[in-house]
Amino acid sequence: MTILWAILLIAVSFVCLLTILLTLPGTWLMLAAATLVAWLQWDNGMISQWTLAALLALAGVGELLEAFASSAGARRAGSSRWGSFGAFVGGVLGAIVGTFVIPVPLFGSLIGACAGAAGGAILLELMAGGPAGHSARVGVGAGAGRLMAVAFKFGIGVVMWIVIIFAAFWP
Repeated sequence: MTILWAILLIAVSFVCLLTILLTLPGTWLMLAAATLVAWLQWDNGMISQWTLAALLALAGVGELLEAFASSAGARRAGSSRWGSFGAFVGGVLGAIVGTFVIPVPLFGSLIGACAGAAGGAILLELMAGGPAGHSARVGVGAGAGRLMAVAFKFGIGVVMWIVIIFAAFWP
């Protein structure tokens, strides 16, 4: 029965890993699945509290990275605080809108998040009185930062998935 739980956890975690590309909280879903299996299989020692702590730390790092990367990309391109704020809010709103508006399976949210971060940064930079060329550079930086954030968070998700595989089969 433990093998069945391990296979189920690995499969569910893989699906959660893919949701990161949709800019959904896949790392947290992976942690929740591992926590549930750890609780259900505690007597078998399938997943330790140290493994759960490591997964929690990884998920936290991934979340922080994702939250601030579009703002950091905008700041690197020379944005004001308003441009950074616009990149953050635009990235969140763009991911939501992109999921429903852009008909590209799996990547609509990602495209929306990057476009939203760029658009939010450009809009607030222009509203703050920045010149159009500078605002465009800030927008490109914000969009690139958001794309890098998803890539890094996906990489963290892969590490979490590997940890889960080892934890499930080698207690």
